[in-house]
Amino acid sequence: MVKKIIKITSEHSQAKYRQIIQSVINSIADGVVKKGDKIPSINEIASEYNLSRDTVMLAFNELKARGILGAVPGKGYFVESDNIGIEKKVLLLFDELNSFKEELYNAFIENLPDDTQVDIYFHHFDINVFTSLIKERVGKYSAYVIMPANLTDILPVIKLLPQDKVYVIDRKLSELEGYPVIYQSFDEDMYNGLAAGADLIGKYERLILAYPGGKEPKGFLTGFERFCNDNEIKYVVYDQIKTKPIKKGDVFILPNDRMLVNLVKRCWEKGLEIGKDVGVISINDSSLKEVVANGITTISTDFKLMGKTLADFVENKKLGEVKNISRFIKRNSL
Repeated sequence: MVKKIIKITSEHSQAKYRQIIQSVINSIADGVVKKGDKIPSINEIASEYNLSRDTVMLAFNELKARGILGAVPGKGYFVESDNIGIEKKVLLLFDELNSFKEELYNAFIENLPDDTQVDIYFHHFDINVFTSLIKERVGKYSAYVIMPANLTDILPVIKLLPQDKVYVIDRKLSELEGYPVIYQSFDEDMYNGLAAGADLIGKYERLILAYPGGKEPKGFLTGFERFCNDNEIKYVVYDQIKTKPIKKGDVFILPNDRMLVNLVKRCWEKGLEIGKDVGVISINDSSLKEVVANGITTISTDFKLMGKTLADFVENKKLGEVKNISRFIKRNSL
């Protein structure tokens, strides 16, 4: 005797769409269906139990969002995963992986329930990769966390996703107004960070910002220039530092770890003491910067807090905008 996959009764107090969801889960748990097996169609279920297509679709969409069901156009719905312990499935779309993004990610998953699965992807600042990653995953997740970085004109692809399931992280973009966002204010954070270290900076002759552009937020540059102009500090902006001169009395502000390593090595080669002859401020903190060159001063948002706040937004379906905290962390490099 072939066991039924879907079981619905009007005597059950549970909503009909919930009974469909639980029927599929029970059928997987009992071994009635396995990964790859086809299940009855929306029309079949609707017809047999005198339900609307919308009711059945609601159940199927939730099962898809939890990663349990998958759909093949023209062929129907199949069991995509037998991991029925997962209640929520979250897509996390970052720009790139680095040490502080890893800190954010770890804080995020540590503050989510154990029954939540998080899949992480990277668009590497490529709009085509960004677009394809989202298009291929529409309807497959219960929440979508998007880090757009410097990408523009992304609203059309974002609108493919249910608005109440999208959360924006790191940058607040005018075109995504209305979506929940946890963001950095790069201009303000740079300005306030430099102001917090003004007494130390004042001991040097010149302030240098390495700003390659492209990946880096424009706020780094505007906040830096505003601080220097307000305080009448001599400054220069380099697009790279690999071939630029390093002189005693300079303070370097570096946006990435590659530049930091390059500068530290060149200072050692020239016999310049970091924190005395040359000052160094690194953007974005990590545990490694506590020990590199006897401690690197940083201006950084609190990535652990950002991850914790993000988890709260996703878990409790919160709305609104939250500016993440940024700090000036003094160490021996300044």
